Amino acid sequence: MPFPTNIDILPAASWLSLREGMVVIAGPCSVESKHQFEETARQLASGGKLSAIRAGVWKPRSRPGEFEGIGEKAMPWLKDSRAETGLPLAVEVARPRHAETCLKHGIDIIWLGARTTVNPFMVQEIANVIRGTGIPVMVKNPVSPDLRLWIGAIERIFNAGTNKIIALHRGFHTHENKTSRNLPLWEIPLELKKIIPGIPVICDPSHIAGNRAGLAEITETALGLNMDGLIIESHYRPDEALTDSSQQITPEAMHELINMALATSERKDISRPLQAMRERIDNYDHTLLELLAGRFGVSSEIGRIKRKKGEVIVQKNRQEHILNDRMQKSKSLGLSPEFTRKLLQLLHDESVNYQQKEKDEK
Repeated sequence: MPFPTNIDILPAASWLSLREGMVVIAGPCSVESKHQFEETARQLASGGKLSAIRAGVWKPRSRPGEFEGIGEKAMPWLKDSRAETGLPLAVEVARPRHAETCLKHGIDIIWLGARTTVNPFMVQEIANVIRGTGIPVMVKNPVSPDLRLWIGAIERIFNAGTNKIIALHRGFHTHENKTSRNLPLWEIPLELKKIIPGIPVICDPSHIAGNRAGLAEITETALGLNMDGLIIESHYRPDEALTDSSQQITPEAMHELINMALATSERKDISRPLQAMRERIDNYDHTLLELLAGRFGVSSEIGRIKRKKGEVIVQKNRQEHILNDRMQKSKSLGLSPEFTRKLLQLLHDESVNYQQKEKDEK
């Protein structure tokens, strides 16, 4: 489904103040109390680098019994903080009623979380609520690595009459073992920027890393790939946070992180295009390895089935079908026939090894 060619996303700089030439949004994962939010916002604003303050008023949690936010009660605290800091407020909405509440209280920016973006019906209901208001909207990528869902959510918001849209890249959850909370899969946000020219894409290193230790590396990579900014979770006492305490940092640490990232980015200006391409290759390689692990896992399962049924491992008809089918696909993708043939032979031989191991077990 192609994106409408007549879409006109306004540059973020036309409606949002950019610090150091990029969008910088920070604030607590959850608004927990008036003092907690106002103190965090005050310290964040003192650094002079923020474009807006994020505030989790409603918190969709994976399991019941966890802290799910203060709700509408927090709205006056947010507005008092805005009056003091002069910074716009960004609030996540997960259902139409949340959007109605934000409009009623004059919230500056709303965003759709990953759990919301994955549901087109809910996105449409929220779009219906904001239709004609022109309120800026940030759209996080869905939980799963589905670019069509992300684009579809952006389309629905745009069709509601809002052209002040920012895409938020917070990484993707998969079943694979990983060291970070979410896999960045950088090729997906980069592809989004190609499909929707001009849309600002900012990175959420807090949700990708899932811990403070990984924030710097994710931040550097995002800026190296020419992301348009960052959204970072910050709490004036992060160890006491009621949600996502391990990935939140103090406002002072947030300022240091931004300064470090900018300094590193300036040193890399000359090699940035090359570095960006290398990052893409790294991510493609990691994805290929994950796919290969999955493929050989299926081969092992086939070996177990063949052992039970007493079937031979190598079945010539199947092997020839795979070779012909993959060679045709390879040709359509512009890959070298010689390379493809060698690769398929390696895959076949290794699959036979996996199946033979399973068949040999008694």
